[in-house]
Amino acid sequence: MKGKEILHRLVQMIFTLLGVTFLTFALTYIAPGDPVEMILEVGDTIIPKEVIEATRKELGLDQPFHVQYVRWLGGLLTGDMGMSYSARVPVAQKLMEALPGTIALAGSSLFIMMIIALPLGIISALHRNSIIDNVIRAVTFVGISMPSFWVGLVLLYIFGLQLGWFPIAGGEVEFRRMVLPAVTLAIPMAAKYTRQVRTALLEELNQDYVMGARARGIPMSRVLWHHILPNACLPLITLLGLTIGWLLGGSAVIEMVFGWPGLGKLAVHAIEMRDYPLVMGFVLWIAVFYMVINLIIDCSYHYLDPRIRKGTR
Repeated sequence: MKGKEILHRLVQMIFTLLGVTFLTFALTYIAPGDPVEMILEVGDTIIPKEVIEATRKELGLDQPFHVQYVRWLGGLLTGDMGMSYSARVPVAQKLMEALPGTIALAGSSLFIMMIIALPLGIISALHRNSIIDNVIRAVTFVGISMPSFWVGLVLLYIFGLQLGWFPIAGGEVEFRRMVLPAVTLAIPMAAKYTRQVRTALLEELNQDYVMGARARGIPMSRVLWHHILPNACLPLITLLGLTIGWLLGGSAVIEMVFGWPGLGKLAVHAIEMRDYPLVMGFVLWIAVFYMVINLIIDCSYHYLDPRIRKGTR
């Protein structure tokens, strides 16, 4: 991509982020429930109305919508994402504390997915409509159909409770605690990507350049690794980028099932506590992730596909 195109995309990202912040702030503003009551609630103790009003004024929640939004947006422009209602610490600090767990889980699940999906997808495409292909397609259909939270519970019961190989509850970012949630995330992703790899390879296998290379006596392995796979990977990059954005946003269901300290679990806790600054920070975080990853994908297309550089596609 040229400098002007990148600048144009950055300007679009800024306006999109403004729209995301406004919409999210509006939804949290009209959402049912009082965050002040959630903060002050202690058992069955009745909180005096004066205390509630004083706390609401301290947090600025007594101001009109536009005043609250402009104040929050002004702080955001200076790097201040606000203060968490429940934790009483800066939102950016809470997000940074949860980010390492999410990055570790996302990276490990992507690695497991790749070492499963690529070989199976290639084998399935090269043996189209054979017994091997039918078995792989059946297995991937089952993998896509199984709910991830159910897979997680089954893995916890078998490998955590019955066999005792892995801890059944999270708490810290360490390898043994990460195995089961990473595998749980990787199973449906591997099933989906196996089918995508198969489809992309079959499309390339039917191209004229493959038949020409085979007619010239070039070994199929060389054609596969030097021509078919590079071309087939291009349409998979976009899907992979969206998957990375989803994983870095935090897989809330899996993180809750395994008690994994990541962004998804943090977001669920923030919603339960009506911690709106933390919810806003989380949504903004996800939006930035997706936009940056999409920009990287577009730039990678420019360098991976010569037709785009030459303007012929």
